[in-house]
Amino acid sequence: MLERQAGGRLSYVDSGCIRLGKADMAARLAELDSALAQLIAQWRPQEVSLERVFVMRNVDSALKLGQARGVILCAIGRAALPLAEYAPRLVKQTVTGTGAATKEQIQHMVCQLLNLNGTPAADAADALALAICHAHQRNRPAAGQAGGGWG
Repeated sequence: MLERQAGGRLSYVDSGCIRLGKADMAARLAELDSALAQLIAQWRPQEVSLERVFVMRNVDSALKLGQARGVILCAIGRAALPLAEYAPRLVKQTVTGTGAATKEQIQHMVCQLLNLNGTPAADAADALALAICHAHQRNRPAAGQAGGGWG
Protein backbone atom coordinates (compact mmCIF):
# COMPACT_ATOMS: atom_id res chain seq x y z
CA MET A 1 0.00 0.00 0.00
CA LEU A 2 1.21 3.45 -0.92
CA GLU A 3 0.25 7.01 -0.07
CA ARG A 4 0.86 10.13 -2.10
CA GLN A 5 2.59 12.78 0.00
CA ALA A 6 2.46 16.54 -0.46
CA GLY A 7 4.38 17.33 -3.61
CA GLY A 8 3.29 14.10 -5.27
CA ARG A 9 5.96 11.80 -3.82
CA LEU A 10 4.85 8.22 -3.17
CA SER A 11 5.54 6.72 0.22
CA TYR A 12 5.45 3.11 1.33
CA VAL A 13 2.81 2.22 3.93
CA ASP A 14 2.72 -1.58 4.06
CA SER A 15 2.86 -4.72 1.94
CA GLY A 16 2.69 -8.44 2.36
CA CYS A 17 1.24 -11.65 1.02
CA ILE A 18 -1.84 -13.55 2.04
CA ARG A 19 -0.82 -17.15 2.64
CA LEU A 20 -3.68 -19.64 2.54
CA GLY A 21 -3.83 -22.98 4.30
CA LYS A 22 -3.94 -26.41 2.72
CA ALA A 23 -7.70 -26.91 3.10
CA ASP A 24 -10.02 -27.61 0.17
CA MET A 25 -10.61 -24.89 -2.42
CA ALA A 26 -13.88 -23.62 -0.92
CA ALA A 27 -12.26 -23.17 2.50
CA ARG A 28 -9.22 -21.42 1.00
CA LEU A 29 -11.42 -19.03 -0.99
CA ALA A 30 -13.38 -18.23 2.17
CA GLU A 31 -10.07 -17.64 3.98
CA LEU A 32 -9.00 -15.28 1.17
CA ASP A 33 -12.29 -13.38 1.40
CA SER A 34 -11.94 -13.01 5.16
CA ALA A 35 -8.31 -11.83 4.90
CA LEU A 36 -9.24 -9.26 2.25
CA ALA A 37 -12.14 -7.95 4.34
CA GLN A 38 -9.77 -7.54 7.31
CA LEU A 39 -7.16 -5.71 5.22
CA ILE A 40 -9.76 -3.38 3.70
CA ALA A 41 -11.15 -2.61 7.17
CA GLN A 42 -7.67 -2.05 8.61
CA TRP A 43 -6.19 0.15 5.87
CA ARG A 44 -9.32 1.72 4.34
CA PRO A 45 -7.86 2.12 0.85
CA GLN A 46 -9.39 4.76 -1.40
CA GLU A 47 -8.68 2.87 -4.64
CA VAL A 48 -7.52 -0.56 -5.75
CA SER A 49 -5.47 -1.69 -8.73
CA LEU A 50 -5.22 -5.24 -10.06
CA GLU A 51 -3.11 -6.93 -12.66
CA ARG A 52 -5.07 -8.03 -15.71
CA VAL A 53 -5.23 -11.75 -16.19
CA PHE A 54 -3.03 -13.08 -18.94
CA VAL A 55 -3.59 -16.32 -20.86
CA MET A 56 -2.18 -19.32 -19.05
CA ARG A 57 -1.26 -22.65 -20.59
CA ASN A 58 -2.22 -24.72 -17.55
CA VAL A 59 -6.01 -24.94 -17.43
CA ASP A 60 -6.07 -26.00 -13.76
CA SER A 61 -3.93 -23.00 -12.73
CA ALA A 62 -6.07 -20.65 -14.82
CA LEU A 63 -9.23 -21.96 -13.15
CA LYS A 64 -7.79 -21.52 -9.65
CA LEU A 65 -6.59 -18.01 -10.51
CA GLY A 66 -10.03 -17.17 -11.88
CA GLN A 67 -11.72 -18.38 -8.70
CA ALA A 68 -9.38 -16.34 -6.48
CA ARG A 69 -9.80 -13.32 -8.74
CA GLY A 70 -13.58 -13.63 -8.39
CA VAL A 71 -13.25 -13.49 -4.60
CA ILE A 72 -10.96 -10.46 -4.87
CA LEU A 73 -13.37 -8.64 -7.20
CA CYS A 74 -16.26 -9.46 -4.87
CA ALA A 75 -14.37 -8.02 -1.86
CA ILE A 76 -13.55 -4.87 -3.84
CA GLY A 77 -17.17 -4.55 -4.95
CA ARG A 78 -18.50 -5.12 -1.45
CA ALA A 79 -16.31 -2.28 -0.20
CA ALA A 80 -17.42 -0.10 -3.15
CA LEU A 81 -13.81 0.72 -4.04
CA PRO A 82 -12.85 2.14 -7.43
CA LEU A 83 -10.86 -0.41 -9.44
CA ALA A 84 -8.21 -0.05 -12.15
CA GLU A 85 -6.63 -2.94 -14.02
CA TYR A 86 -3.28 -2.93 -15.80
CA ALA A 87 -1.54 -5.36 -18.11
CA PRO A 88 1.58 -6.96 -16.61
CA ARG A 89 3.70 -5.52 -19.42
CA LEU A 90 2.54 -1.96 -18.66
CA VAL A 91 3.34 -2.40 -14.96
CA LYS A 92 6.86 -3.60 -15.79
CA GLN A 93 7.34 -0.83 -18.36
CA THR A 94 6.22 1.86 -15.93
CA VAL A 95 8.40 0.68 -13.04
CA THR A 96 11.54 -0.54 -14.80
CA GLY A 97 11.45 1.01 -18.26
CA THR A 98 11.06 -2.35 -20.01
CA GLY A 99 7.98 -4.51 -20.43
CA ALA A 100 10.13 -7.64 -20.25
CA ALA A 101 11.61 -6.97 -16.79
CA THR A 102 12.48 -9.86 -14.50
CA LYS A 103 11.16 -10.30 -10.95
CA GLU A 104 14.56 -9.23 -9.65
CA GLN A 105 14.50 -6.03 -11.72
CA ILE A 106 11.03 -5.22 -10.40
CA GLN A 107 12.14 -5.81 -6.81
CA HIS A 108 15.20 -3.59 -7.32
CA MET A 109 13.25 -0.71 -8.86
CA VAL A 110 10.49 -0.90 -6.24
CA CYS A 111 13.18 -0.55 -3.55
CA GLN A 112 14.73 2.40 -5.39
CA LEU A 113 11.47 4.21 -6.14
CA LEU A 114 10.07 3.81 -2.63
CA ASN A 115 13.41 4.20 -0.82
CA LEU A 116 13.01 0.87 0.99
CA ASN A 117 15.71 -0.46 3.30
CA GLY A 118 14.97 -4.11 2.59
CA THR A 119 13.84 -6.05 -0.45
CA PRO A 120 10.19 -7.13 -0.39
CA ALA A 121 9.24 -10.67 -1.41
CA ALA A 122 8.63 -11.05 -5.15
CA ASP A 123 4.82 -11.12 -4.79
CA ALA A 124 4.82 -8.07 -2.51
CA ALA A 125 7.15 -6.24 -4.93
CA ASP A 126 4.75 -7.07 -7.79
CA ALA A 127 1.85 -5.58 -5.80
CA LEU A 128 3.85 -2.45 -4.99
CA ALA A 129 4.87 -2.15 -8.65
CA LEU A 130 1.19 -2.32 -9.56
CA ALA A 131 0.42 0.50 -7.11
CA ILE A 132 3.32 2.57 -8.50
CA CYS A 133 2.06 1.97 -12.03
CA HIS A 134 -1.42 3.10 -11.06
CA ALA A 135 -0.12 6.21 -9.34
CA HIS A 136 1.63 7.17 -12.59
CA GLN A 137 -1.10 6.06 -15.00
CA ARG A 138 -4.28 7.05 -13.16
CA ASN A 139 -4.62 10.53 -14.63
CA ARG A 140 -3.78 9.57 -18.18
CA PRO A 141 -6.88 9.41 -20.39
CA ALA A 142 -6.04 6.14 -22.20
CA ALA A 143 -4.21 4.32 -19.44
CA GLY A 144 -6.05 1.06 -20.02
CA GLN A 145 -8.04 1.37 -16.82
CA ALA A 146 -11.30 -0.37 -15.98
CA GLY A 147 -12.20 2.24 -13.40
CA GLY A 148 -10.10 4.63 -11.42
CA GLY A 149 -8.31 3.06 -8.48
CA TRP A 150 -5.03 2.15 -6.97
CA GLY A 151 -3.89 -0.39 -4.41
